[in-house]
Amino acid sequence: MTIAVIDYDAGNTANVLRALNKIGVDAVLTADQAVIQSADGLILPGVGAFPTAMAELEERDLVATIKSAVATGTPLLGICLGMQLLLDASEEHVLTDGLGLIPGICRAIPAGDNLKVPHMGWNRLDVVKSTALTANLQDSAVYFVHSYFTDVAPDYLDVTADYGIKVPAMISHGHVYGAQFHPEKSGDVGLGILAKFKEVVYADSTSN
Repeated sequence: MTIAVIDYDAGNTANVLRALNKIGVDAVLTADQAVIQSADGLILPGVGAFPTAMAELEERDLVATIKSAVATGTPLLGICLGMQLLLDASEEHVLTDGLGLIPGICRAIPAGDNLKVPHMGWNRLDVVKSTALTANLQDSAVYFVHSYFTDVAPDYLDVTADYGIKVPAMISHGHVYGAQFHPEKSGDVGLGILAKFKEVVYADSTSN
């Protein structure tokens, strides 16, 4: 079983790979289209700005590759900016098209009287829909660092965190999943989520 961590110079890749190693996944960091296309599972990490990230994915000819892999049934997990890239578009800086794998628009978190942006730190999770990745997450705390949120329909919203608004913490559409927080920085809870994704990938790879 191979999980490919997509390399486009916009991810917290060292920590992601280290976390995957802790749960027994020998993941590969790659921008090679053939490797991505043949992988059993994909992780799209991300730190930074949406327009820059999409431009880098386009530059490496990875947009079509990611969409093709997902279309053939490959499970995909987007982390932080990687989750935002799953949407149709983002309003960050300039309206920019995303991967279009989960319907929605990425919008700025509104600043509140006592709420700083970016939303940074540990927050409690509220599970609103059960998926393969959400078991035992209710009231768990995970680590966030972001200034934008994924505005998606309830059909795609799995977990929220309260930060003045109900911040979408986890979203999904079929075998495409997103985590706005950083599982690789969220201790045992985060490792548990990555382990559940590993199980999804294994189940998919052994059923084909």
